Amino acid sequence: MSTVTPTPEKTLPPPWDLIFSLATRAFVWILLIAVLYLLRPFLLLIFLTFVFAYIQAHGVDGLAHRIKNRPLRVTIVGLVFLGTLFATGFTLVPSIRQQTTEFIDKKDKYVSDADKQLDEFARRYPSLHGALLKHQSLRALDKRQMNPEIGPPVPPSLNGGAEAPATAAKPDDNNLHIVRGLFEDAGETLRQNPVELGQSVLGYASAFLLSLLFSFLIVLDLPKLKNGIRGLSSTKIGFIYDEVADNIAGFGRVLGRALEAQLFIAVCNTILTAIGIWMMGLPNLLVLSTIVFFCSFIPVVGTFLSSTPICLLALQTGGVSTMVFAIVLICIIHALETYVLNPQIYGHHMHMNPVLVLIVLTIGGKLFGVWGLLLGIPIVNYVFRHAIRRPGERPVET
Repeated sequence: MSTVTPTPEKTLPPPWDLIFSLATRAFVWILLIAVLYLLRPFLLLIFLTFVFAYIQAHGVDGLAHRIKNRPLRVTIVGLVFLGTLFATGFTLVPSIRQQTTEFIDKKDKYVSDADKQLDEFARRYPSLHGALLKHQSLRALDKRQMNPEIGPPVPPSLNGGAEAPATAAKPDDNNLHIVRGLFEDAGETLRQNPVELGQSVLGYASAFLLSLLFSFLIVLDLPKLKNGIRGLSSTKIGFIYDEVADNIAGFGRVLGRALEAQLFIAVCNTILTAIGIWMMGLPNLLVLSTIVFFCSFIPVVGTFLSSTPICLLALQTGGVSTMVFAIVLICIIHALETYVLNPQIYGHHMHMNPVLVLIVLTIGGKLFGVWGLLLGIPIVNYVFRHAIRRPGERPVET
């Protein structure tokens, strides 16, 4: 009976074996970065899919001791998750639409009152009032030069100290119109880019809906997906799987812990804001608090999205002074969140020094915007606690 002699693996002599290994690793990571670069238009879809899948997977695992049938567990968790999102939306939309409609109907009065109070406040400090008034005049001249339909072009003679032509003068030129200018600029921006605005809204909506569908399908078929991905290790591209599989899985666990930390931050932010809303005596406390909770997961933009209905309601309820108080309160809460809650909670969940957390959030936000705020902490945490350490020294993420 003949026996088959195994063919010995070919190995390169030193130092070429080390050079080949390093070159292979560099090729794999360059390829991965290139793929991520090509997929950059879909980063929002990928991120939302991961977040929704992470939440649903935890719910499915939590029901394992009660319901043995996994597809049934996935279906129940998916329906509860989807129902929660849409119930929240249907609860918030009517209230937001009502407040927005009421504000639009009385917009001119609110804007006029706000400008009047700001002008009265600035007049207490003549130097501040003069600087703001000059800036307002220069902006008006620039608009006339760029858009002749507003009026005849006026040379910018303010810098030389000469009086502006009479065509530029208005009876209320000595009053500040800061709020009115902001609304006019916002309206002009919307009128100039309606298609781009519509595309952005449609893109965000489609990414949200597709991520819900993809996350449900991924969680439903997760065991088969895991087995299929593990099977790549025995294929011709097994060296890619061996290099990146553990790293991607580890980063996913770190990102999951970051999401848990953001959940705690959102809860704290919602409680503090709810207390402030209650102190101001504003109606719709539950609706406003719900908006704050969901918007807390959106860096930078979420602050403005959650603050807008609060400020509008404060303006409608108590006038400009109440709105100013609401703005001050929101600024204090978000300063507390940025400089106290974020470092402490992220530091506890991610096992990072609070000072380092604050530095990473600042640099990540400045360099990469929203994505730097979202992924800066998980990436730095993974690099320092996993990527640069030997396999035996890496902490276990649960």
